[in-house]
Amino acid sequence: MYSINLGLQIVPKSKTIDTYSLVDEAIRVIQESGVPYSVTPFETVMEGPQDILMAIAQKAQEAVLSAGADEVLVYYRLQVRKNGDVTMAEKTGKFLK
Repeated sequence: MYSINLGLQIVPKSKTIDTYSLVDEAIRVIQESGVPYSVTPFETVMEGPQDILMAIAQKAQEAVLSAGADEVLVYYRLQVRKNGDVTMAEKTGKFLK
């Protein structure tokens, strides 16, 4: 099973709870999953097998709803390679100090 990259953006909606604190719940789920990830201002990118990443994304969505969001918009971006792994390092490694 090859690794892919999954970009996940969760946009919670709540009339009473701060949006950033709800997004933090999604990021917490990703952090606790143990997969490689990178948090950016617009999305969090994960690396690993697609079925595992999709399960993490579902758990992150549920965590945001459980934390009090009235609803969530969820956006996915995937990069999948036919015969090999996709890594974050191949795209951004040259920019790390």
